[in-house]
Amino acid sequence: MSELQDLVALIRANTPLIVIETRDESRVVDLFRQALMQTWRELYRWSITEGLRRLDMDREDPPHVAPDATHTFQAIRDAGQRGVYLLFDMHPYLGYAGSQRMLRDLIARRDCQPHVLVLIGHSIELPADIESLAVRVRPKLPDANARLKIVREEAEHYAREHGGRRVAVDAEAVQQIVRNLRGLDPVDVRRIARQLIFADGALGMDDVPRLAKLKFELLNRSGHLHYEFDNVQLDDVAGARRLKRWVEQRRGVFLAAEPPPGLDPPKGMLLLGVQGCGKSMLAKAVAAGLGVPLVRLDFGTLYDKFHGETEKNLRVALESVEQLEPCVLWIDEIEKGLSTDEGNGDGGVSRRVLGFLLTWMAERRSRVFLVATANQIDALPPELLRKGRFDEIFFVDLPDAATRAQLFALHLKKRGLDPSAFDTAALAAASDGFSGAEIEQAIVSGLYAAHAGGAPLSDCGLRAELKATRPLSVVMAERVAALREWARERTVPAD
Repeated sequence: MSELQDLVALIRANTPLIVIETRDESRVVDLFRQALMQTWRELYRWSITEGLRRLDMDREDPPHVAPDATHTFQAIRDAGQRGVYLLFDMHPYLGYAGSQRMLRDLIARRDCQPHVLVLIGHSIELPADIESLAVRVRPKLPDANARLKIVREEAEHYAREHGGRRVAVDAEAVQQIVRNLRGLDPVDVRRIARQLIFADGALGMDDVPRLAKLKFELLNRSGHLHYEFDNVQLDDVAGARRLKRWVEQRRGVFLAAEPPPGLDPPKGMLLLGVQGCGKSMLAKAVAAGLGVPLVRLDFGTLYDKFHGETEKNLRVALESVEQLEPCVLWIDEIEKGLSTDEGNGDGGVSRRVLGFLLTWMAERRSRVFLVATANQIDALPPELLRKGRFDEIFFVDLPDAATRAQLFALHLKKRGLDPSAFDTAALAAASDGFSGAEIEQAIVSGLYAAHAGGAPLSDCGLRAELKATRPLSVVMAERVAALREWARERTVPAD
């Protein structure tokens, strides 16, 4: 049934208490006006500033009850005709025992008509005994046509305020903007559309990334998410040829409004590998390769000392991410956030968090691509590695000679140096066993040494830094070897 028909059904059933959380009050009033055209009731509205007043189809009667909860409940009880009462921001006054008792009497229809009471507010928390008697109704979010209508209304508003000057519109950009406004209520859709239009009097492709940032700032009220602004492209990452090809093959299906028959949208990947080999950069590059924003979930901020709050924080964070679709969700070093050691003394919080995350991974229908990175395979719970949790598990190994040469070229160029002035092949041979992070640090150290000596950086200086460095593959040789051996038959090489 439609939203309107659902409301009509609740009114016809004389539902005693309905709770609606919304910021778009006028839309709720309009819905009830339409509903009462199909099932007759008297319609009233109450607020602390205006008191109780009757709403007709074409006019509003003046208030006739003092604006306090006690007198309002008494007037509802004494009404001779059954009615629908829209009570705006009434819930704070239900903390008083007298108000709660009067409301329960109305719900139980003691000496009164079978009224329908509707509590309306942005966020409504009720006493437990009243909550059990309430029916919560969540207003449906605007569909694509409704969002497009709001965008057009704001464009017309801009034209009126600027002497008839029309908004410059890119039709393809408008389609993407309307699609990316999905998941927002009408108030937020209008707010963002207005910001985009009034910024420069145009709607173009450059507004799409700006919309993503505005939407993120709007939804990330919990503070557990971080919008990643680094513009890392797939070509900025050395090696990982197999992973790059995998992403490119799935981009079209991931972005499609309706995936081709027989193909499910890709859901995620796990990047396992040696520390410093570029897993974090690859996570950023995957988002760029898919052409969507990147959002990082900070597991450390989820944990709370109060029972149930950690799981609630994760639920709220994931709900916010789903409203940002399409996007990539990055969980860095996931093993640290999902430790399930029985002796960790956290009261089972980690197990519950893992269970919620696994359920979300299996059941989500939103276009959120999950990229998780991990360094320690033995710390990962087996449930996470089961086939089907991720589309693929890639192993990011120590770079081979060709990739190391590419890494030297990339990092030298990044620091304003000409890679052709260096023998990158010889440097690659001298850096066997080095990770990408260790190669970058060797260049940084060489630049410091060259600056201190008043001479430009040279091959000789870089080789000296490499010779003085003990890479992780040497310092932690046993652990690195064990990880590489485990991954050899169980994962797909990224390169």
